[in-house]
Amino acid sequence: MTEERMSMAIDMTHAMALLESAKRGDRDAFQALTEPYRREVQVHCYRMLGSLHDAEDLVQETFLRAWRGLDRFEGRASFRGWLYRIATNACLNAIARRPSIRRVLPEMIGAPADQPPDGAPPTDIAWLEPYPDTALAGIADDEPGPEARYEMHEAVQLAFIAAIQYLPARQRAVLLLRDVLGWSATETAGLLDASTASVNSALQRARATLEQRYPSGRPNVQPEPDDRQRVLLDHYLRAWEDTDLDRFVALLREDAVLSMPPWPQWYQGREAIQAFFAWAWRSNGIRRPSRLVPTAANRQPAFALYTRDPDGSVYQAHGIWLLTLRDDTISALTGFRDPGLFAAFGLPAILPHHAAEPSAAGRDRDD
Repeated sequence: MTEERMSMAIDMTHAMALLESAKRGDRDAFQALTEPYRREVQVHCYRMLGSLHDAEDLVQETFLRAWRGLDRFEGRASFRGWLYRIATNACLNAIARRPSIRRVLPEMIGAPADQPPDGAPPTDIAWLEPYPDTALAGIADDEPGPEARYEMHEAVQLAFIAAIQYLPARQRAVLLLRDVLGWSATETAGLLDASTASVNSALQRARATLEQRYPSGRPNVQPEPDDRQRVLLDHYLRAWEDTDLDRFVALLREDAVLSMPPWPQWYQGREAIQAFFAWAWRSNGIRRPSRLVPTAANRQPAFALYTRDPDGSVYQAHGIWLLTLRDDTISALTGFRDPGLFAAFGLPAILPHHAAEPSAAGRDRDD
Protein backbone atom coordinates (compact mmCIF):
# COMPACT_ATOMS: atom_id res chain seq x y z
CA MET A 1 0.00 0.00 0.00
CA THR A 2 1.41 3.41 -0.95
CA GLU A 3 1.95 6.10 1.68
CA GLU A 4 -0.90 8.19 0.20
CA ARG A 5 -3.37 5.27 0.28
CA MET A 6 -2.30 4.35 3.79
CA SER A 7 -2.96 7.95 4.90
CA MET A 8 -6.39 7.88 3.27
CA ALA A 9 -7.20 4.59 4.98
CA ILE A 10 -6.19 6.01 8.34
CA ASP A 11 -8.32 9.13 7.73
CA MET A 12 -11.29 6.96 6.74
CA THR A 13 -10.87 4.82 9.85
CA HIS A 14 -10.71 7.93 12.03
CA ALA A 15 -13.81 9.39 10.34
CA MET A 16 -15.75 6.17 10.88
CA ALA A 17 -14.76 6.17 14.54
CA LEU A 18 -15.93 9.78 14.90
CA LEU A 19 -19.20 8.92 13.15
CA GLU A 20 -19.91 6.02 15.48
CA SER A 21 -19.13 8.18 18.51
CA ALA A 22 -21.33 10.98 17.20
CA LYS A 23 -24.21 8.55 16.66
CA ARG A 24 -23.90 7.60 20.32
CA GLY A 25 -24.43 11.26 21.25
CA ASP A 26 -20.85 12.54 21.41
CA ARG A 27 -21.16 16.20 20.35
CA ASP A 28 -17.39 16.71 20.31
CA ALA A 29 -17.04 13.86 17.82
CA PHE A 30 -19.81 15.37 15.69
CA GLN A 31 -18.05 18.74 15.68
CA ALA A 32 -14.74 17.11 14.71
CA LEU A 33 -16.53 15.28 11.91
CA THR A 34 -18.39 18.31 10.49
CA GLU A 35 -16.07 21.25 11.14
CA PRO A 36 -13.73 20.51 8.16
CA TYR A 37 -16.73 21.09 5.85
CA ARG A 38 -18.12 24.23 7.49
CA ARG A 39 -16.51 26.77 5.18
CA GLU A 40 -17.24 25.00 1.93
CA VAL A 41 -20.87 24.38 2.92
CA GLN A 42 -21.19 28.06 3.87
CA VAL A 43 -19.86 29.29 0.52
CA HIS A 44 -22.23 26.86 -1.24
CA CYS A 45 -25.14 28.43 0.66
CA TYR A 46 -23.79 31.90 -0.17
CA ARG A 47 -23.76 31.08 -3.87
CA MET A 48 -27.32 29.79 -3.63
CA LEU A 49 -28.66 32.84 -1.76
CA GLY A 50 -26.27 35.73 -2.46
CA SER A 51 -26.24 36.65 1.23
CA LEU A 52 -23.44 36.18 3.74
CA HIS A 53 -25.82 36.46 6.68
CA ASP A 54 -28.33 33.99 5.23
CA ALA A 55 -25.49 31.58 4.45
CA GLU A 56 -24.30 31.68 8.06
CA ASP A 57 -27.82 30.93 9.28
CA LEU A 58 -28.26 28.05 6.84
CA VAL A 59 -24.97 26.44 7.85
CA GLN A 60 -26.23 26.38 11.42
CA GLU A 61 -29.50 24.89 10.20
CA THR A 62 -27.63 22.30 8.12
CA PHE A 63 -25.48 21.13 11.02
CA LEU A 64 -28.48 21.05 13.36
CA ARG A 65 -30.42 18.91 10.88
CA ALA A 66 -27.38 16.67 10.43
CA TRP A 67 -27.05 16.20 14.21
CA ARG A 68 -30.72 15.36 14.62
CA GLY A 69 -30.74 13.02 11.63
CA LEU A 70 -27.38 11.35 12.13
CA ASP A 71 -28.98 7.96 12.76
CA ARG A 72 -30.40 8.08 9.22
CA PHE A 73 -26.95 8.42 7.64
CA GLU A 74 -26.17 4.92 6.39
CA GLY A 75 -22.90 5.62 4.62
CA ARG A 76 -24.07 4.78 1.09
CA ALA A 77 -22.83 8.21 0.03
CA SER A 78 -19.95 10.21 1.46
CA PHE A 79 -20.54 12.22 4.62
CA ARG A 80 -19.55 15.36 2.70
CA GLY A 81 -22.15 14.59 0.05
CA TRP A 82 -24.76 14.02 2.76
CA LEU A 83 -24.04 17.47 4.23
CA TYR A 84 -24.36 19.04 0.78
CA ARG A 85 -27.70 17.29 0.36
CA ILE A 86 -28.99 18.78 3.62
CA ALA A 87 -27.55 22.22 2.86
CA THR A 88 -28.91 22.35 -0.69
CA ASN A 89 -32.39 21.34 0.43
CA ALA A 90 -32.25 23.91 3.24
CA CYS A 91 -31.37 26.58 0.66
CA LEU A 92 -34.14 25.47 -1.69
CA ASN A 93 -36.63 25.61 1.18
CA ALA A 94 -35.43 29.08 2.19
CA ILE A 95 -35.88 30.34 -1.38
CA ALA A 96 -39.31 28.70 -1.64
CA ARG A 97 -40.44 30.60 1.46
CA ARG A 98 -39.72 33.90 -0.31
CA PRO A 99 -39.89 33.18 -4.04
CA SER A 100 -40.24 36.84 -5.06
CA ILE A 101 -36.98 37.89 -3.39
CA ARG A 102 -33.82 37.78 -5.48
CA ARG A 103 -30.53 39.27 -4.30
CA VAL A 104 -29.46 41.99 -6.72
CA LEU A 105 -27.00 44.80 -7.34
CA PRO A 106 -28.23 48.25 -8.39
CA GLU A 107 -27.01 47.80 -11.98
CA MET A 108 -29.28 44.74 -12.27
CA ILE A 109 -32.54 46.62 -11.75
CA GLY A 110 -32.51 49.87 -13.71
CA ALA A 111 -30.72 52.34 -15.95
CA PRO A 112 -27.69 54.32 -14.77
CA ALA A 113 -28.43 57.53 -12.90
CA ASP A 114 -27.31 61.05 -13.76
CA GLN A 115 -28.28 62.65 -10.44
CA PRO A 116 -27.09 62.01 -6.86
CA PRO A 117 -29.31 60.08 -4.44
CA ASP A 118 -32.17 62.03 -2.93
CA GLY A 119 -33.67 61.04 0.40
CA ALA A 120 -33.26 57.77 2.28
CA PRO A 121 -32.61 54.54 0.34
CA PRO A 122 -35.47 52.04 0.01
CA THR A 123 -35.66 49.25 2.55
CA ASP A 124 -37.63 46.70 0.52
CA ILE A 125 -34.85 45.55 -1.83
CA ALA A 126 -32.76 42.45 -1.07
CA TRP A 127 -29.20 43.37 -1.97
CA LEU A 128 -26.38 41.03 -2.85
CA GLU A 129 -23.73 40.92 -0.12
CA PRO A 130 -19.94 40.55 -0.32
CA TYR A 131 -18.14 37.46 0.97
CA PRO A 132 -14.87 37.83 2.94
CA ASP A 133 -11.86 36.04 1.51
CA THR A 134 -10.83 34.99 5.01
CA ALA A 135 -13.85 32.64 4.99
CA LEU A 136 -12.58 30.99 1.79
CA ALA A 137 -9.27 29.75 3.17
CA GLY A 138 -8.83 25.98 3.23
CA ILE A 139 -12.02 25.12 1.36
CA ALA A 140 -12.00 21.63 -0.10
CA ASP A 141 -13.73 22.67 -3.33
CA ASP A 142 -10.73 24.85 -4.15
CA GLU A 143 -9.94 21.79 -6.30
CA PRO A 144 -13.34 20.85 -7.76
CA GLY A 145 -14.22 17.66 -9.60
CA PRO A 146 -13.07 16.98 -13.18
CA GLU A 147 -16.39 18.09 -14.71
CA ALA A 148 -16.28 21.60 -13.21
CA ARG A 149 -16.39 24.53 -15.64
CA TYR A 150 -15.45 27.25 -13.16
CA GLU A 151 -12.46 27.49 -10.88
CA MET A 152 -12.95 28.54 -7.28
CA HIS A 153 -11.63 32.08 -7.73
CA GLU A 154 -14.10 32.77 -10.54
CA ALA A 155 -17.11 30.98 -9.04
CA VAL A 156 -17.16 33.31 -6.05
CA GLN A 157 -16.55 36.62 -7.84
CA LEU A 158 -19.30 39.16 -7.46
CA ALA A 159 -20.28 39.17 -11.16
CA PHE A 160 -20.73 35.39 -11.14
CA ILE A 161 -22.77 35.39 -7.92
CA ALA A 162 -24.96 38.18 -9.31
CA ALA A 163 -25.49 36.32 -12.59
CA ILE A 164 -26.61 33.03 -11.05
CA GLN A 165 -29.26 34.80 -8.98
CA TYR A 166 -31.25 35.04 -12.23
CA LEU A 167 -31.57 31.25 -12.32
CA PRO A 168 -34.58 29.46 -10.82
CA ALA A 169 -33.56 27.89 -7.53
CA ARG A 170 -33.36 24.29 -8.71
CA GLN A 171 -31.42 25.22 -11.85
CA ARG A 172 -29.07 27.24 -9.64
CA ALA A 173 -28.47 24.19 -7.45
CA VAL A 174 -27.83 21.93 -10.45
CA LEU A 175 -25.40 24.39 -12.03
CA LEU A 176 -23.46 24.82 -8.80
CA LEU A 177 -23.22 21.10 -8.16
CA ARG A 178 -22.25 20.25 -11.73
CA ASP A 179 -20.24 23.20 -13.07
CA VAL A 180 -18.73 24.59 -9.85
CA LEU A 181 -18.25 21.55 -7.63
CA GLY A 182 -17.76 19.22 -10.59
CA TRP A 183 -20.18 16.51 -9.47
CA SER A 184 -21.40 14.01 -12.03
CA ALA A 185 -24.97 14.01 -13.33
CA THR A 186 -25.61 10.79 -11.40
CA GLU A 187 -24.28 12.22 -8.12
CA THR A 188 -26.32 15.41 -8.60
CA ALA A 189 -29.48 13.46 -9.39
CA GLY A 190 -29.03 11.39 -6.24
CA LEU A 191 -28.56 14.48 -4.10
CA LEU A 192 -31.67 16.17 -5.51
CA ASP A 193 -33.84 13.04 -5.66
CA ALA A 194 -34.22 13.60 -9.40
CA SER A 195 -33.61 11.67 -12.59
CA THR A 196 -30.37 12.07 -14.50
CA ALA A 197 -32.37 13.26 -17.51
CA SER A 198 -34.05 16.05 -15.51
CA VAL A 199 -30.69 17.13 -14.08
CA ASN A 200 -29.15 17.32 -17.56
CA SER A 201 -32.15 19.29 -18.83
CA ALA A 202 -31.98 21.75 -15.93
CA LEU A 203 -28.24 22.18 -16.46
CA GLN A 204 -28.72 22.93 -20.15
CA ARG A 205 -31.30 25.63 -19.39
CA ALA A 206 -29.17 27.09 -16.61
CA ARG A 207 -26.12 27.31 -18.84
CA ALA A 208 -28.13 29.07 -21.56
CA THR A 209 -29.40 31.70 -19.11
CA LEU A 210 -26.00 32.16 -17.51
CA GLU A 211 -24.36 32.67 -20.90
CA GLN A 212 -26.54 35.74 -21.38
CA ARG A 213 -25.67 37.20 -17.97
CA TYR A 214 -22.10 35.94 -17.65
CA PRO A 215 -20.70 35.25 -21.14
CA SER A 216 -17.99 32.62 -21.37
CA GLY A 217 -15.87 35.00 -23.46
CA ARG A 218 -15.70 37.69 -20.77
CA PRO A 219 -12.18 38.68 -19.66
CA ASN A 220 -11.07 36.51 -16.79
CA VAL A 221 -10.20 38.27 -13.57
CA GLN A 222 -6.94 37.13 -12.00
CA PRO A 223 -7.09 35.33 -8.66
CA GLU A 224 -4.42 37.68 -7.31
CA PRO A 225 -3.49 41.23 -8.39
CA ASP A 226 -0.27 41.40 -10.37
CA ASP A 227 2.47 43.97 -9.76
CA ARG A 228 0.80 46.63 -11.93
CA GLN A 229 -2.49 46.14 -10.14
CA ARG A 230 -0.88 46.36 -6.72
CA VAL A 231 0.51 49.75 -7.75
CA LEU A 232 -2.98 50.68 -8.97
CA LEU A 233 -4.50 49.76 -5.60
CA ASP A 234 -1.92 51.85 -3.77
CA HIS A 235 -2.70 54.82 -6.01
CA TYR A 236 -6.41 54.27 -5.36
CA LEU A 237 -5.91 54.34 -1.58
CA ARG A 238 -3.75 57.46 -1.75
CA ALA A 239 -6.10 59.31 -4.10
CA TRP A 240 -9.11 58.50 -1.89
CA GLU A 241 -7.45 59.50 1.38
CA ASP A 242 -6.12 62.65 -0.27
CA THR A 243 -9.57 63.32 -1.81
CA ASP A 244 -7.77 63.95 -5.07
CA LEU A 245 -10.71 63.57 -7.44
CA ASP A 246 -8.82 63.95 -10.70
CA ARG A 247 -6.22 61.37 -9.70
CA PHE A 248 -8.96 59.07 -8.42
CA VAL A 249 -11.01 59.20 -11.64
CA ALA A 250 -7.89 58.68 -13.78
CA LEU A 251 -7.63 55.16 -12.31
CA LEU A 252 -11.01 54.15 -13.78
CA ARG A 253 -11.86 52.61 -17.12
CA GLU A 254 -13.85 54.86 -19.42
CA ASP A 255 -16.91 52.61 -18.97
CA ALA A 256 -16.42 51.91 -15.26
CA VAL A 257 -19.47 51.21 -13.09
CA LEU A 258 -20.13 52.56 -9.59
CA SER A 259 -22.88 51.14 -7.36
CA MET A 260 -23.53 51.46 -3.63
CA PRO A 261 -26.20 49.25 -2.07
CA PRO A 262 -28.58 50.12 -0.41
CA TRP A 263 -28.82 53.07 -2.79
CA PRO A 264 -30.55 51.95 -6.00
CA GLN A 265 -28.74 54.58 -8.08
CA TRP A 266 -25.69 53.48 -10.02
CA TYR A 267 -23.37 55.36 -12.33
CA GLN A 268 -21.50 54.45 -15.49
CA GLY A 269 -18.49 56.14 -17.04
CA ARG A 270 -15.75 58.36 -15.68
CA GLU A 271 -17.70 61.58 -16.10
CA ALA A 272 -20.75 60.33 -14.16
CA ILE A 273 -18.60 58.81 -11.41
CA GLN A 274 -16.58 62.00 -11.10
CA ALA A 275 -19.77 64.04 -10.75
CA PHE A 276 -21.06 61.72 -8.05
CA PHE A 277 -17.90 61.86 -5.94
CA ALA A 278 -17.64 65.61 -6.38
CA TRP A 279 -21.12 65.79 -4.84
CA ALA A 280 -20.48 63.11 -2.18
CA TRP A 281 -17.23 64.56 -0.91
CA ARG A 282 -18.60 68.12 -1.01
CA SER A 283 -21.88 67.28 0.75
CA ASN A 284 -20.38 64.86 3.28
CA GLY A 285 -22.40 62.03 1.75
CA ILE A 286 -19.13 60.24 2.38
CA ARG A 287 -17.76 62.14 5.36
CA ARG A 288 -14.17 63.26 5.22
CA PRO A 289 -11.52 62.67 6.26
CA SER A 290 -11.69 58.92 5.92
CA ARG A 291 -9.42 55.91 6.13
CA LEU A 292 -9.24 52.82 3.94
CA VAL A 293 -8.12 49.48 5.41
CA PRO A 294 -7.15 46.89 2.76
CA THR A 295 -9.10 43.64 2.81
CA ALA A 296 -10.44 41.22 0.18
CA ALA A 297 -13.87 39.90 -0.79
CA ASN A 298 -15.14 37.48 -3.43
CA ARG A 299 -11.52 36.84 -4.49
CA GLN A 300 -11.25 40.53 -5.39
CA PRO A 301 -9.41 43.43 -3.75
CA ALA A 302 -11.49 45.44 -1.33
CA PHE A 303 -11.17 48.21 1.23
CA ALA A 304 -12.99 48.82 4.49
CA LEU A 305 -13.97 52.49 4.63
CA TYR A 306 -13.91 54.31 7.96
CA THR A 307 -15.11 57.90 8.27
CA ARG A 308 -14.22 60.24 11.10
CA ASP A 309 -16.72 60.83 13.86
CA PRO A 310 -17.95 64.46 14.01
CA ASP A 311 -16.02 65.09 17.23
CA GLY A 312 -12.84 63.81 15.55
CA SER A 313 -11.91 61.27 18.22
CA VAL A 314 -12.49 58.04 16.28
CA TYR A 315 -13.13 56.63 12.81
CA GLN A 316 -16.37 54.69 12.42
CA ALA A 317 -17.13 51.76 10.11
CA HIS A 318 -18.91 52.99 7.00
CA GLY A 319 -18.84 50.24 4.36
CA ILE A 320 -16.91 47.68 2.36
CA TRP A 321 -15.76 48.78 -1.09
CA LEU A 322 -15.07 45.96 -3.52
CA LEU A 323 -13.04 46.63 -6.68
CA THR A 324 -13.08 44.82 -10.00
CA LEU A 325 -9.80 45.26 -11.88
CA ARG A 326 -9.30 44.96 -15.60
CA ASP A 327 -5.65 45.07 -16.67
CA ASP A 328 -4.28 48.15 -14.90
CA THR A 329 -7.57 50.01 -14.43
CA ILE A 330 -10.64 49.75 -12.19
CA SER A 331 -13.69 48.56 -14.11
CA ALA A 332 -16.17 48.49 -11.23
CA LEU A 333 -16.55 49.93 -7.74
CA THR A 334 -19.18 48.40 -5.47
CA GLY A 335 -19.66 50.03 -2.09
CA PHE A 336 -21.67 48.03 0.46
CA ARG A 337 -22.76 50.59 3.02
CA ASP A 338 -23.36 48.16 5.86
CA PRO A 339 -21.21 48.51 9.00
CA GLY A 340 -22.68 45.18 10.12
CA LEU A 341 -20.41 43.45 7.59
CA PHE A 342 -17.22 44.48 9.38
CA ALA A 343 -17.38 41.73 12.01
CA ALA A 344 -17.53 39.04 9.30
CA PHE A 345 -14.38 40.56 7.80
CA GLY A 346 -12.62 40.46 11.17
CA LEU A 347 -12.57 44.25 11.31
CA PRO A 348 -13.39 46.52 14.25
CA ALA A 349 -16.39 48.83 14.14
CA ILE A 350 -14.27 51.73 15.40
CA LEU A 351 -10.68 52.79 14.77
CA PRO A 352 -9.09 55.08 17.35
CA HIS A 353 -7.79 58.23 15.74
CA HIS A 354 -4.17 57.30 16.46
CA ALA A 355 -4.68 53.87 14.82
CA ALA A 356 -5.97 55.39 11.59
CA GLU A 357 -2.95 57.33 10.51
CA PRO A 358 -3.12 58.38 6.86
CA SER A 359 -1.01 56.88 4.15
CA ALA A 360 2.21 58.62 3.19
CA ALA A 361 0.29 60.76 0.72
CA GLY A 362 -2.85 61.11 2.85
CA ARG A 363 -3.64 63.94 5.24
CA ASP A 364 -6.62 64.86 7.36
CA ARG A 365 -8.64 67.34 5.33
CA ASP A 366 -11.93 69.02 5.98
CA ASP A 367 -11.95 71.18 2.88
